[in-house]
Amino acid sequence: MAASKDSTTLADFLQVLRLRKSLIALIVSLVFLTTLVVTALLPRWYLATTKIRVEKPEGEVKLFQAQTSNYYDPYFLQDQFKILQSEKILYPVIANLNLNSRLAETLGASGSLTNAITYRYLTTRMLRVESQRSSSLIDINVYAQDAALAAAIANEIARVYSDDRITLATSQQREGMAQLQKELEAQEQVVSRQRDVVEQLRKDLNISGVDLNSRYSDMEIETLRQMQNSLIALSVDAIGRKTRWERFRNIAPEDRVNLVNSELIQDSNIQNLLQAYLVADQNVTKLKARLGENHPDLIAAVDNRAKIRQQLDAQLRGYGDSLEISYQEAEARVAELKHQLSQAKVDQILSARDRMRPFEEAAQKLDDETRLLTTLKLTLRQRDIDYQVPKRTIEILNIAEPATRPSKPSWSLNLAFALVFGLILGVGVSVLLEYFDTSFRNVADVETKLKLPVLAVIPHAPDPEGDADDDPAAEEPFRVLHTNLNLALKPGVPVGLILFSAGPGEGKSTTLHRLVRTMGATGERVLLIDSDVRRPVQHRLAKRAKEPGLSDVLLGQRSLDEVIQRGISPGLDFIPSGSAPGFTLSLLHVNRLRELLTTLRGRYDKVMFDSPPIIGVSDTAVLASVVDGAMLLIQHRRSPQSMVVRAQQTLDAIKTPLLGVVLNQVPTGTGADYDYYTHNYTYYREGEKKSRRHTGSAVQEGQPRDRLDLREPGPPDRTA
Repeated sequence: MAASKDSTTLADFLQVLRLRKSLIALIVSLVFLTTLVVTALLPRWYLATTKIRVEKPEGEVKLFQAQTSNYYDPYFLQDQFKILQSEKILYPVIANLNLNSRLAETLGASGSLTNAITYRYLTTRMLRVESQRSSSLIDINVYAQDAALAAAIANEIARVYSDDRITLATSQQREGMAQLQKELEAQEQVVSRQRDVVEQLRKDLNISGVDLNSRYSDMEIETLRQMQNSLIALSVDAIGRKTRWERFRNIAPEDRVNLVNSELIQDSNIQNLLQAYLVADQNVTKLKARLGENHPDLIAAVDNRAKIRQQLDAQLRGYGDSLEISYQEAEARVAELKHQLSQAKVDQILSARDRMRPFEEAAQKLDDETRLLTTLKLTLRQRDIDYQVPKRTIEILNIAEPATRPSKPSWSLNLAFALVFGLILGVGVSVLLEYFDTSFRNVADVETKLKLPVLAVIPHAPDPEGDADDDPAAEEPFRVLHTNLNLALKPGVPVGLILFSAGPGEGKSTTLHRLVRTMGATGERVLLIDSDVRRPVQHRLAKRAKEPGLSDVLLGQRSLDEVIQRGISPGLDFIPSGSAPGFTLSLLHVNRLRELLTTLRGRYDKVMFDSPPIIGVSDTAVLASVVDGAMLLIQHRRSPQSMVVRAQQTLDAIKTPLLGVVLNQVPTGTGADYDYYTHNYTYYREGEKKSRRHTGSAVQEGQPRDRLDLREPGPPDRTA
């Protein structure tokens, strides 16, 4: 990414993004198009929502008493979520809407689905129950591929749940009223029989004119009356205790916990245990979702829930036992009071003053039974009024309507996610490629690893083989290379040089061809020899024939003058590769090459050899052993560093001077390191174009150069 992966900065990271912007754009486009196609092929799901408000019941409604306001209970709402998705609610919905057949058509199943399959599909794919935090509002969200079906299911779930809540809230009141009605009917029969007894005594004693409502001031009668009143009160209390105990006894043990949930058991210990059990159950549910069945945390959570449940069941059994004991104690008090009242009556009879005492006792008993009957009627009437009071524990806030547009898949969400994911993936791939890229990426890498100077940086050209004579900025890098090459050589001494690369396809032949043209344009006599006899390119760049050439001279089939093609450009002659089939350079040709180069040094200022890659081909090593110097060409971000270092080591073993490195095909704007060498290449574009229009020359003498172009060489000094 930078000169060192250990010193990467934000600027280096941004530079990587600029370099890899095409790759990032490609990955983002592929992810975006894939998401677009997948979203277009996905089935359309429509959403219908019904809102309900659910309040926790405050227990039995007390007539003419102030009611406390409901409060938010998260455990209560969690229970309602489970109830809304339970078989108790959804099975009636499935039956009412015939979902077994309708969903079978949607799923393409033959026949009708079972209730279990429909219930599982409904809860896993279609139904979502949600609630806002600290709110008693519940959203019943139903997704379906049919908008009308989604609305129908949402409304039916709300209706069935509302009916179930009302039924639960009124069932206990109905049971209590039924028990009171039985007691009332039995008391009416008791009053009727007692009235018959009083009338019979009236006839037997011939006291038809005695007022049954008359009161006596006798102290004993007043005492009996008080005892009788106490007996009535205790009897009513005993009836209530008996009713509560029998109702509790008739409820299955596993269902008694619901009495605590609806606050019919006002026991703080049991309520605390219930809340602890709900928390433990919620914890087990969360752990099951992400842990295996044998995980220690899950096993511990299950054991903890079981222990709390045992304690809760034990408390409920104890509560039932306490109801029974309370009822038995009340019965015992009634029995004892009856015994005392009977004994008091016996004592009164024994001390009666006249024969009216049996009649008075019968009349008193009738009065007591009548008052008990009246009390039962008033109690039943109050319960009936309480039953008629509307239950406000649930309210349906809206009726779901069929949606006009599908809710899933969401185009905006999917495409936004595709863009974000594609961008992240593209950046990640770019960073990984950059991290694992072992090629030379900047001038500092080259100079640090190879210990060689950089002679020139050749910018990237879309068509490196095209004619760039009309573009001075395109010629400037080769002028810089020419100048720096001359600075590295002894002035005026003819030399033979080779330009080589570590691997194929790095632009070596094209770079050398343009370099030698630049050399010839400055007045030097230059000879270009295409010594890449395996894959010759220079004849095509020069638009000349490739035979006869170097291979013909080395085989003795042609003379040197016969193969030299003169004047392919100003100051430039050319020797092609030749046409000898299967010819390769070997150690057998070393002496002949030295003789040939010695002859050419007398005719030319520079003899430039175009060679094949040095890695894997022996020709370059043979050529390097006879030339005066070599230049290493490295294409930007192509060959691994180890490969280039190996090429350098191969040349060092031959003892051929390595003058420097040429960085080729460097993209413009790749960072300050490269811009340091290339940003002035276009500085003289307009000036040189104007000069060309006026003078017709390729380059004005004395024209300013890049900071590396220290001087422009003139004709060779033959006297040196």
